[in-house]
Amino acid sequence: MSRLSDIVRFYTLLDRLEQRVGGKRTLAHLSTHRDWPRRGVYFFFEPTEFRTESGTGPRVARIGTHALSAGARSTLRQRLAQHRGSKSGGGNHRGSIFRLLVGGALQARGDVERCASWGVKGDVAKASASLNIGRDSVVSIEAPIEQAVTSWLAHMPFVWLDIDDEPASDSLRGIIERNTIALLSNYERSVIDPPSPAWLGQFSDSPLVRGSGLWNQRHVGEIHDGSFLDKLENLIEKRG
Repeated sequence: MSRLSDIVRFYTLLDRLEQRVGGKRTLAHLSTHRDWPRRGVYFFFEPTEFRTESGTGPRVARIGTHALSAGARSTLRQRLAQHRGSKSGGGNHRGSIFRLLVGGALQARGDVERCASWGVKGDVAKASASLNIGRDSVVSIEAPIEQAVTSWLAHMPFVWLDIDDEPASDSLRGIIERNTIALLSNYERSVIDPPSPAWLGQFSDSPLVRGSGLWNQRHVGEIHDGSFLDKLENLIEKRG
């Protein structure tokens, strides 16, 4: 099977999944809905990004899961909440690569002022020490960007697939995530369903984001195994 035919099949399955979970949701639903599964894989769309070769409708722009390391305890809802940020509009880009990438692109496009501490170190205290800037100053400088990221992500709908397997690098969730990214990524290969010229990711400092057309960096240069679509279909069918 060709990559294009696999992409067409993938979106057909995703349409079926969307029907079975009751439609797309946004990150705001984390506070209003309580029926989140413990573990799963999520697929984000962007309102202005559409498929052009594999069919019609929005294209997936971010794929992710959580708790792949042995012993990890994070839930799907907790991972999505890290992407959402706080109810006040703030957030922590050091806890979400999704937020980190979107924030970097917003700065590069000029939506918000550049911030020297963005993405530096794994927490604010270490960034403060590394840059010799007061901790409160780091938080203050980064706040407008975190607010802008939260606002941006709030408009990105997603669907999710519950897969309650144990944390492991070779878990079924990992297989679905890795192969979906590899399938949809345009990085260093023939382009299918390219991002629009106005896509925010075009301004990303990451060549992996720009090249893949996804808010992902891991697995974008890999080749997908088409058999994962059978696994995906079986999981969706089990939802009944």
